[in-house]
Amino acid sequence: MTRSPTGVSRRSHASGQRRLPNPFTAADRAAGFDYRLSILQIELSLTQVLDSPRAGRAFFDDVIRHNLDLGRPDRVGLIFDRQVRRRGKHPTPGRFRTRVITEGVTPSLHIDYKHSKIKQYHKLGVALRTETTINNTYDFDIGRGLHNLDALRQVGFAANRRLLDVQRTSHDPFIGTTRLAQVAAPIIIDGDRKTSGLRFGDPVVHALLTCLLHFRHQLDGFTNADLRALLAEALRVNELSPGQMSYHLRRLRLHGFIKRRPGRNQYRLTDTGLQTAVAYTLAHDRVLRPGAAQISDPALPSDLRRAYIRLAERSCLAA
Repeated sequence: MTRSPTGVSRRSHASGQRRLPNPFTAADRAAGFDYRLSILQIELSLTQVLDSPRAGRAFFDDVIRHNLDLGRPDRVGLIFDRQVRRRGKHPTPGRFRTRVITEGVTPSLHIDYKHSKIKQYHKLGVALRTETTINNTYDFDIGRGLHNLDALRQVGFAANRRLLDVQRTSHDPFIGTTRLAQVAAPIIIDGDRKTSGLRFGDPVVHALLTCLLHFRHQLDGFTNADLRALLAEALRVNELSPGQMSYHLRRLRLHGFIKRRPGRNQYRLTDTGLQTAVAYTLAHDRVLRPGAAQISDPALPSDLRRAYIRLAERSCLAA
């Protein structure tokens, strides 16, 4: 006797249905008329209690800011493990979007897939709540009968876990001094230099890691050609040769950023690769580059520039 997600056995479901008032008369039932209960809506949720509740709101605001693209067809299809076609004779019907809805001062993130959605919000100021609501079971080729509860449970909780796994990895980008030194240094095995380091601030390295983040949701991996096309566009060159891309893939693989799928010419982004790529790109694009622009441009009103001028003046006085 298998167990359902609610902790009630399937046999108990049937027993409970027999206790409900029957809309058919005895004559109707004798004639063969009967009814079955169906699932109109099912909600499956996970609650992650935060270690530091005071920092929870700031964390969730950051989660929203970095996940506004999850409603795109190519992203939401990976979260729900479904193929979404937007072109051709038979495009996938339904809505695919990301919404941020604010009730009072509490925002919530909504990711729509057909008639279903994932909702995330900061619950009671102490937890991150992730809810998958399935409003039409046929969105996942599953019927509405109560015997499909187990299958729907797998769909909902798997979607929650995929979303949380992506957020957990991408929002914990700290790699530390030792890791920075390892990434920037060449790989040397038995005294033999195998590949060069990935130096922070190098334009090619920055473009390579930025392109690599495009595949953070790709469960099936990516190929040499997939990354080569993106990197050529980022470097503003007409094309890169397969050999040039193989060199970069070797660098990424030896540094532990990617792994090759056994028996295939495909690669998968590792957790270490995702964390390091996020740390490199965010530090460069959101801290160093805008900070340098604010300091170096005297016509640009900037608190950072004013603070820098005060620091320089005090240094001159102290000297």
